[in-house]
Amino acid sequence: MAFRPSAPAGVAVLNEAASRVLDSFAHPRPLDRASSLSLPYPPESALFVARQLAALGLLVPTRAAERVVARLRPILTVWLHLTTRCNLRCAYCYAPRGGVDMPPDVGRAAVDAALRSARAHGFTAVKIKYAGGEPTLNFPTVQAVHAHARRQAARAGIALHEVFLSNGVGLTDPMLAWLREEGIRLALSLDGMDSAHDQQRPRAGGQGSSDAVATTVDRARAIGISPHLSVTVTRYNVDALPEVVAFALDRGLTFNLNFVRPVPGAPNLMPPTDRLIAALRAVVELMEQRPPAQRIIDGLLDRCDFTGPHRYPCGMGRSYLVVGPKGAVARCHMEMQAGVSTVWDEDPLAAVQAVSEGVRNLPVEAKEGCSKCPWRYVCAGGCPLLARRVTGREDVRSPYCEVYRAILPELVRAEGTRLLRRSE
Repeated sequence: MAFRPSAPAGVAVLNEAASRVLDSFAHPRPLDRASSLSLPYPPESALFVARQLAALGLLVPTRAAERVVARLRPILTVWLHLTTRCNLRCAYCYAPRGGVDMPPDVGRAAVDAALRSARAHGFTAVKIKYAGGEPTLNFPTVQAVHAHARRQAARAGIALHEVFLSNGVGLTDPMLAWLREEGIRLALSLDGMDSAHDQQRPRAGGQGSSDAVATTVDRARAIGISPHLSVTVTRYNVDALPEVVAFALDRGLTFNLNFVRPVPGAPNLMPPTDRLIAALRAVVELMEQRPPAQRIIDGLLDRCDFTGPHRYPCGMGRSYLVVGPKGAVARCHMEMQAGVSTVWDEDPLAAVQAVSEGVRNLPVEAKEGCSKCPWRYVCAGGCPLLARRVTGREDVRSPYCEVYRAILPELVRAEGTRLLRRSE
């Protein structure tokens, strides 16, 4: 297996000949000299392999060895906080609570504002996240906003992607059928099986919610929806992570593991580093024992992304708009109370990008402890808001850095194992 974090190709599995060609460049040499290698293949085969390795970014010109071209995703993401109501009382929730719903006209104005900003800043696609609170509690607004977004995006010539983020407790069969018919992706929060989930995601009345979520997953699959599972990792459920991952792997579902962020004024639920690493190693072992049919390592581990090198851990302050129920626009869904614009302004993204106060979303090269790390363009230094809350600074590496360094190489191995199994 070969992987270069600053290359866009991801994990590659090499046969013996390709491995020998790669090793021959341990000391710099002209690319065309590969044909002089002593291999049981025609000379032109070695040169062909060398060129393939160069195309994958595993061989680079010596003068460009430190040059990294980070991808700029042409997508503007819009988080719609559709309601402050929720039927759960999650231990780590940071969202404002209350009884405020986003009216359809505010949602439509948010779509129009996003399209204006997308055109002004050269984005070719807009991604809408329908969230809350619990968005099933304001489903008519979801339907109204979706219809408007599809019409207006088509007129603007901008691609539209939509995701419905739900806790899965109140999703009815008609809601699921509508999501399928409209082509809206479904993401469900499932933090574990049974008590591992229930302890941190109880219903408003204190009862557990895990059974309802698991049932919703299977109801969705029965009508052709493959929901994505979002797992928030805390000290409560860290030891039970393999169980929920097995649930996802058994059903062929994608999933991601979000490390909890401390909520000001609430107990710190960050898991101990040694327990988190041990649990994640058990998860990787499961992935190797049951290799998924599709590549799942991209975005699986907190803010880490294997799809290509990136200098920023998220789009905060650059390509991200968070819209509150009354139309205020913030930089991050964890700072919804700090509005910097509104959906009625001409270009809300310009206002977001102009913010100079508060937590800065710095490039990874500007973070202390990151500049020499080989994994810096995979994790980008982690969430800046988390670093600020834990250390008082956002210009430092993530508090989860030790976890990243321990697990990222193992995820590379797991992906290589999957590729090998598929080729058998």
